Amino acid sequence: MARIAVVTGGSRGIGEAISLKLQEEGVTVVANYAGNDEKAREFTDRTGIAAMKWDVGDHQACLDHCARIAEEFGPIDIVVNNAGITRDGTLARMSFDDWQDVMRVNLGGCFNMAKATFGGMVERGWGRIVNIGSINGQAGQYGQVNYAAAKSGIHGFTKALAQEGAKKGVTVNAIAPGYIDTDMVAAVPAPVLEKIVAKIPVGRLGQADEIARGVAFLCSENAGFVTGSTMSINGGQHMY
Repeated sequence: MARIAVVTGGSRGIGEAISLKLQEEGVTVVANYAGNDEKAREFTDRTGIAAMKWDVGDHQACLDHCARIAEEFGPIDIVVNNAGITRDGTLARMSFDDWQDVMRVNLGGCFNMAKATFGGMVERGWGRIVNIGSINGQAGQYGQVNYAAAKSGIHGFTKALAQEGAKKGVTVNAIAPGYIDTDMVAAVPAPVLEKIVAKIPVGRLGQADEIARGVAFLCSENAGFVTGSTMSINGGQHMY
């Protein structure tokens, strides 16, 4: 019987690549999305992957929609916490709402989705949670104290929850992508992007599918001895 996965922010960018890669591996995927109904419909029509709309920063919405998915598709075995937003600005310009929104969605979403699914995984003796962090959560980034703090928090969250699931067959890992060729990065002004690429030892942006392949491994049977780990996929831009 196919495993059931939920990928948050799963209909666009890196999330879409993850959804497609898991589908390719024989997993039944449900893609969460927050905003664009038209693009979500197009995604479902093109891929056959169901898309469900809710805000991962809303605790009750996560509980309700995960219960609905379990009812319609079966118990959730895999969660990929990929949904994220940015509200960039220096501290002087950053409002409290800019801080709170990013923490609520990027870090709070991981907690909310884990609360909705981790208990069932433990009961059944198998589960995979993969949290998408960021190179900027590891190294920091000017103008991103909110985003960097939330992503750094994801790495700590991952290590702590991994210890709770380890003896129960539930692994919890993170991936920290570097700069990936997505719409979000494409919006960066060309001169700035050139400077970013110049700092990447492999000399190019990453591809969304390169992140997806890492996620697929961590979600597989083959990764049962990998937990509490952060896999950096960044072209060598940040090594530690």
